[in-house]
Parts: sequence; structure tokens; C-alpha cells
Amino acid sequence: MTLEQLRLYHPRLVYKNYSITKRNGNIVIEYEFLLEPDIVFRPRVTIPFDGEFDENALRPYVFHLGLVEAISYWKAACPAEFVVEAGALSAEQLRFWYDLFVHGLGEFFYRNTIDFTQKDFLKIISTGKEDKKPNLARYNNLSLSSSDLLLVGGGKDSAVALGLLKKSSRKLRTMIVNPTKAALAIVDASASSPPLVVHRTIDPELLALNAKGYLNGHTPFSAYLAFLGITVAFLTGQEQVMVANEKSADEGNVVFYGMEINHQYSKSFRFEQNFRQYVTEFLPNAATYFSVLRPLNDVQIAALFASFPQYHTLFRSCNVGSKIGVWCGACAKCAFTYLILVPFLPPAAIAGIFGNDFFSRTEIIEFIRELVGLTPVKPFECVGTRDEAKFAVWLSVEKYKKEGKDIPEGLLRVFADLHMTDADAAQLRETVMEQWGDTYNVPAEQLSLLKFAWQGYRRGI
Repeated sequence: MTLEQLRLYHPRLVYKNYSITKRNGNIVIEYEFLLEPDIVFRPRVTIPFDGEFDENALRPYVFHLGLVEAISYWKAACPAEFVVEAGALSAEQLRFWYDLFVHGLGEFFYRNTIDFTQKDFLKIISTGKEDKKPNLARYNNLSLSSSDLLLVGGGKDSAVALGLLKKSSRKLRTMIVNPTKAALAIVDASASSPPLVVHRTIDPELLALNAKGYLNGHTPFSAYLAFLGITVAFLTGQEQVMVANEKSADEGNVVFYGMEINHQYSKSFRFEQNFRQYVTEFLPNAATYFSVLRPLNDVQIAALFASFPQYHTLFRSCNVGSKIGVWCGACAKCAFTYLILVPFLPPAAIAGIFGNDFFSRTEIIEFIRELVGLTPVKPFECVGTRDEAKFAVWLSVEKYKKEGKDIPEGLLRVFADLHMTDADAAQLRETVMEQWGDTYNVPAEQLSLLKFAWQGYRRGI
């Protein structure tokens, strides 16, 4: 069916309800969404927790997690109305959720050629009753723990964050969702306590609809993680929820219907700010959320990653191969990760991570051309800025020259097409390596650890 036919046949997605059940040392949360007229979705999330909890205080968190979960089900048919019956939302809250739907699904709209600016494209309607006021005394007790929760995904960024935070004076716990082998290995190598392993289950009915030709595409998963993180922090008594998003996430991929489309929108500082403001107002005394790596970009983080050899062979950033613990060697994520690590690691370490020379692969070179801006659209992956990719090309070429090795033909072609002069390289060094981001929410202790690590790297070059 076309978009118009889907919207006509499915006029509303209704967030009907949610349930909270204590079962076998876990809290099991199940949601009910109705894609009218007759399709019911029941996704589930399972959180390990064997203690007592105040269900009345937990309900606002669970309700909000359901709102962000609903995005994945709304996109199947893009109904004109998203009706929230499971709880009450004010006009200000409705504006936040409309903004997250539009920006968080930007890539989905672009790839499916959907005009999200058309009149009455989406209306979010709140018809539910407000929950009983939560027990704020319970909130306040939990906020005095001086303990933090770090979300670990298995890539280089969360590895660097974990390496830095191990030096903190604060207690640290880690959380992994639907864990990959890499994520578990990174936590284990850090000698941290066992991670909190959360399982999110997509309703199989959604996958069946996708197979039938319903709409599919990228959703703001990091927004889901943000709401899940503060929910878990409430249960386990964590004062701060940390992620490892960098300032590079602020750069978009393409402009579409007048809006910058950003694959990493829910990793961006804009989302972080909106989320923090929303939580402060509507989930009072919730854990504080921030990205510990926000002042740095991807290339700078790659430079720091070089100083954590215990993670070099464990991490996986390739979305295609991460589930089975490999690098596919044929995607934009593999291309960018390889490109930014070559300048900072010895050849033996690069070979130990990737297995072979990715610069010899035609598909990798084509992705590098997209990464550096030689094509109109930046790859829809969690990658750095175009300037970072350009500078990494220059650094890689310089490294081959310094080592007296032949520059791979594909890399040399990209370098030639960029027409970079020494002045260009100097300017890129200034903007990529010498800049410390000035938009972040990192508290003093974590900021001090990050600055110390970066200054240590600077002294060593």
C-alpha cells in the first residue's frame, strides 16, 4: 500500500495501556498499542530487579518509556493521529513529543520520501487521566546515592567513557540493552561489576507488517535509551545517567523539506537539552542525564581510544556485524571507524582489530568519499563530521608517508579529489583537534577526568 492508503486504512495509533509485573527477579513492563482498526502491538521490556519498589512512583517513568516506544509502531503506517489514553499530557508535553517524532524520524521520512510538513500530517492527542501524584519522598531518598549508571553499547565511545570513569570517586554501574558480545566483553575487561542487562522485545506483529510492505526505517533509539536509563536509575538508586555521545553527533546528513535530517538526532546536544528540560519539569527528582564525552568529537575520541589497549580487540562499531561480533568491511560505519583509527594505532593493532586492509576495499573507499563530502548526502550512520573525515584522510596519508609505505590507491584518489593544501590541513587540525566543545552538561568531576585524559594525549604528541 502507498502512504496515502496506509493512512486511510489506519487513521489512529492508540497508546492504550501498560502493565508492570514482578516476575522471577525481573520487572516486566508490557505496552498495548492499537493501530486502528484491528492491529494490536504488545512490546515488552524486562529489567533485572529483585528488590521492593513503589509502583505508584515508577508509573510516570513507565508511561513515558511507552511514549517513545510508540514511535516504532506509529511509523508502520504514519496514521494522522497518535492518541494517548494511558496517561495525561499537557500542551507543553505534547509539543515535546511532536518535536521528537518529527526530528527523530527525519531519516525515516527522507528515505521513504514522506512530506512530514503537510497540513494535519500528525496530531498527538492526550485523552488519558493523570496518574496519582508519585511519592516524592521516595524519589528524594533515591537521589542521594552518589552512584552513576553508564549505558554501554559496545563501540569505542562507550569503551573510552568506561575507561575514564573507572578513575572516578563515584560508584559506577553499567547497563546494556539486548547485549552484544562486544558490550559484555568491554564491561568485563573494565573489571566493573556485572552489568544490568535489560531486554527489549519488539512485537513480532510489527516485523510481520514490515514483511508485508508496511513502512520501516530508522527511529530515535537513543531517545528510548534516555528514558529507559532514567527508569532503571530510579529503580536502582542511581543519581546520574551517562551516555557516550560526542559533539560530532550535531552534524546532519542532508536537508529535506527545509529541515536538517540527522541520523544521530537523539544523540545530539539539542535532544540532550530538550530531554533534560522535559525531565526536570515532568519527572521531578529523576536522575540527571548527560553525555560524558560531549566536549570531544569522534577523531579526538579515537585518539583517546588508542590509550586503552584492553578494549582494542573487543569493541565492535559495525551495525551489520555487531550481533555476531564481526566487522562486515562493507558499510559506512566500518569505513569511518577504520579511517579514524589508522592515524592513531600501529599497523599491528589495526590488523588485530579489523583483520585486513579496509583501504583496499572498493566499497570502503566509496563510503569514505561520502564521508568527506564528495557526494551530496552524508552516510546515515553514527559517524563524525565531514571535516573530521577529511582530516583523518590527511592524517592517514601522512602516516603512510612517514612509515615509508605505499599509500593505498583508493585512499590516494580520495586525497587527490579533496585538493587539500597544507593550509587546508592546518585549518582542519585547528577545527578538529584543537577545539574543546563549549556546549555540554558534564559535571565537574567527570569533566576533570575527561580534560586530564585529553591533556595527557596532547602532551604526548
